[in-house]
Amino acid sequence: MKNNSPPTENTENNDTAKKLEPLPRLLVPWYEQNKRDLPWRRTRDPYRIFVSEIMLQQTRVNAAIGYYERFLSLFPTVHALARANDDLLLKAWEGLGYYSRARNLKRAARIVADEYDGVFPASPSVLRLLPGVGDYTAGAVASIAFGLPVAAVDGNVLRIVARVLDYNAPVTPPFKRTITDALTRIYPVERCGSFTQSFMDLGSAICLPSRPACLLCPLRAVCAAYAHGTAESLPVRAPKAAKKQQKLTVFVLRNDDTVGVQKRSDTGLLASLWELPNRSGHLSDGDAVRVAETMGVRICGEFSMRRARHVFTHIEWDMLVFDAQTERVDDSLVWVNPNANEQAALPTAFRKCL
Repeated sequence: MKNNSPPTENTENNDTAKKLEPLPRLLVPWYEQNKRDLPWRRTRDPYRIFVSEIMLQQTRVNAAIGYYERFLSLFPTVHALARANDDLLLKAWEGLGYYSRARNLKRAARIVADEYDGVFPASPSVLRLLPGVGDYTAGAVASIAFGLPVAAVDGNVLRIVARVLDYNAPVTPPFKRTITDALTRIYPVERCGSFTQSFMDLGSAICLPSRPACLLCPLRAVCAAYAHGTAESLPVRAPKAAKKQQKLTVFVLRNDDTVGVQKRSDTGLLASLWELPNRSGHLSDGDAVRVAETMGVRICGEFSMRRARHVFTHIEWDMLVFDAQTERVDDSLVWVNPNANEQAALPTAFRKCL
């Protein structure tokens, strides 16, 4: 019979743990034979593993590799990151998005450097107190860097477990708590990091969100969804709220090889990053020219108007891009070469406008 309601409380959590009990003996050997060669897997340094886990929170593995290596060449130790120049830090993060991760990395590094003499705490409960660290990151660092039997439950884990259990109700926070508790009960005492990372590799290579490669899966024999032919329909997702739409007019004001930029507010979306000047709403051609000339420039000849879009987690920007060659009249803006500047981190949303 399918499990159509989320297991709750100790008895049902024990039942769930029993169903998941074969996972370590099946996944750990599979992982150690098939694991991907990734730079953060060549170290047990908690700092380097911590950096990788923060990067991977919102970034695909292949995209993160280059950033990870460049980041650590600039900030090779927790003390170097704690002392990092903010503009250099954000420039190193440019293109990864979710810039609050970079700021939280530095804040966490300062705490570790100042309060723990540069030595990362092993305790998951203490790791959770660091800025930007939730249950998953604390569990991943504790299990991978310190070899502790601590569950790290993310989307990959929930998808895999929902299929193993053939759980056909929406995946909700109570279900996540139940799975975290159940996995904690069956975590192996040894090779904890391998068990944690096995979910990452299984979810990226075999137990895919769509078209899972079930015939190649080491969990096939214990997977109820495979037995019932329901794997492709799981997990069930709760309906997503529609993204808020926001219209902007964005100004690409060019002077030779440079463009005019300014700093954003130190609060809110993309806080403290550099931006192309912008205004709310879609301005008419005439209004856009008049607004541009309040920014310390004079428009030279023709200009163009085009559209660009960028989707954030909860909001979508519909951008009307005003692009013009200009002469500088005053120093209202900072002028940078967006392809060469080493300091001004320009978010992807604005790079699309270039």
